Order: sequence, then structure tokens, then C-alpha cells
Amino acid sequence: MTDLPMFPTSVVGSLPRPSAVRALLGQADAGERLDAAIRDAVALQENAGIDILTDGEWRRASYIGVIAELAHGFELGANPVDGRPWTIVVDKLTPRNPGFIAAEVRYLKTITNRRIKATLPAPALLGERMWSAEKSSAAYPSRESFVADCVPILRREVELLREEGVAVVQIDDPHLCLFVDPEVRANYDDADRAADFSVDMVNQVVEGFGDIKTAVHLCRRAGARARGEATHAGGYTPILGQLNRLKVNHLTMEFTTPAAGDMAVFKHLREDLEIGLGCVSCDPGQVDSADEIVARVETALRYLAPARITLNPDCGFAPGSAAKVSLDEVASKLKNEVEASRRLREKYS
Repeated sequence: MTDLPMFPTSVVGSLPRPSAVRALLGQADAGERLDAAIRDAVALQENAGIDILTDGEWRRASYIGVIAELAHGFELGANPVDGRPWTIVVDKLTPRNPGFIAAEVRYLKTITNRRIKATLPAPALLGERMWSAEKSSAAYPSRESFVADCVPILRREVELLREEGVAVVQIDDPHLCLFVDPEVRANYDDADRAADFSVDMVNQVVEGFGDIKTAVHLCRRAGARARGEATHAGGYTPILGQLNRLKVNHLTMEFTTPAAGDMAVFKHLREDLEIGLGCVSCDPGQVDSADEIVARVETALRYLAPARITLNPDCGFAPGSAAKVSLDEVASKLKNEVEASRRLREKYS
């Protein structure tokens, strides 16, 4: 990324939302109070020294639920499995608030001179999480038909983000990353076809936006891990073919957990792909030292040129509205990330 120092630092997306912020979500008159809160989220990142920042996704209840801000056609209920809030498509999608995410960036531009990242959920992920055979079939007989209608909604947002001059547009796609896991793959008649569908839908969203940096974040359910739920094991080799077909400039990949596999996989990725290296754990209670972060980056340097690497945490710190990690702990994690970057710049520049 031009005009940035070597080994730039970033966050993936979300920051833990204080209870006061969570209480404001969904309130029509909360704009100014959210603006004030987001100044704190930005200050936390700036004080740590982060180069590419976000608003912490503090205007959103969750990283995928933002689609219901962009389009009509959704109903909020309870997940039948665990009772958590669950947004389901129940009607044909129509535009509701185009530019919701672009407006996040527009406000950030008034309070920071740092580079700004904007995040959007991947279309196939929305299909997996928000389509129900029972409740959605009248509007969308198949999951795929719903996903196809998400694409133009998301594309419009990318168009508006480009107009705002955003530095990075990141598509969050934990669904694609499921296919690293042999147990998950065994549940599909054709796992590669399902993974290809996810890639095809992302490509439709980003096609024609070669003048801005686009990224895909490959998440291994860090939020679920923090809740003590099962996550997905397996290196990235099973989805290498799909990753190399993505029409993006940048992949954000998790690597602090042994389950992520060997970084030698970088040898098999397209050389034009930059890597957002997940080198800082999001897990509560685990604050990686600068030495540990440097060691992870230096492992990646066996396979990648320094110019291809951005440092970031594995994932967002609060994919849902609540989080298990505190803002103070996040600040410590990010300060160590920046210190690791400083040491790497000193050594390799």
C-alpha cells in the first residue's frame, strides 16, 4: 500500500462495544452519541499507533447484521439453537439505506487522518447465516437465490465507499474458511463446488473495482472460540485454488493458532496478493508480546517479501454486539502489534 511504512499495522474490523454503545444500537436518535463514542474507538487505535483503522463497527449490532441496514426484507428473531438474536430474510430484498457503511467512513474522515478500512459481509456467508428453509422460502426458494440478490446491494456499497476514498474494502468470509476443515468438507456432497460459489459471489461484488484495495478476511470463528465453542482446524491448503481465484489484492489470514497450519502455504498463493498476517491473538486473556509477534512475522518472511505483509490481529475483537475481551486488553494487544512493527521496520528497512 503506497505511502505507508513497511510492515503497516491494522485492525481487522470490530472493537469491543462498551455497554453504553450497545444500548444505543437501534435508537433512531443516537447519531451524535455514537459519534462521540466512535471518537474514543479511533483514539484507542491512534494512541496505539495503528496505521489503518476502523470505527470499531460500533454503529452495527454485528458484522453480518449490517446487511439489514442496507436492505429491507429481514426479520429479527431468536436463533433456535442458542437463543441469540438471529436476522432472517423473509421478503425480497429492496434497498433500505444505501451508503450506511460509506457514511461510517465519511464520519471517520472528519476525525482522523489515518487510513480507513471498511468491512462488508460476504454474500455466501449471508446465505448460510440468514436464509431459513422454513421462513425464507416464500421469498427465496433457494439459499443461492437469496445470495444472488445480496450481491447488487453490496456492490452499491463498494461504489459509494470508493467515492469516499476509503483505503481498504474488506469482505469478511468465514464461510469460505470453513472448507479448510476435513469434518466440514465431509458434510458437503461437493465441498469444492460450495467453496467456489463463495468465491464467485465475492468476485461479483468486487469486479471492476481495481482502482481501490479490496481484501477478503478468512476468519476461523474467533468469536465462537471466545465463547468456548468449536472452531475449525486445518491449514489453508484445501482452499488454495479458491484463494487464488479471488479478484482481490489482499488476504487477511489467521495464524496465531496451531490449527491454522503452516505458513509455507504462502508459497502457493499468487505473488500479487498482499497478506494481512494474523499475528496478534484475539483470545481474551492472551496478550502476545512484541517478541512473539515479531517471531510470527519473521516466519512469514521466509515465504513473503516484506512489502507484501501487513500486521493485524487474527480477527475482529467483537463480531457480535458483546465481547469477551476488554478495551484495555485490546489497547495492550495493539500497542504490542505496533511495537513489533517498529522493530521489524528497524531491522528490515
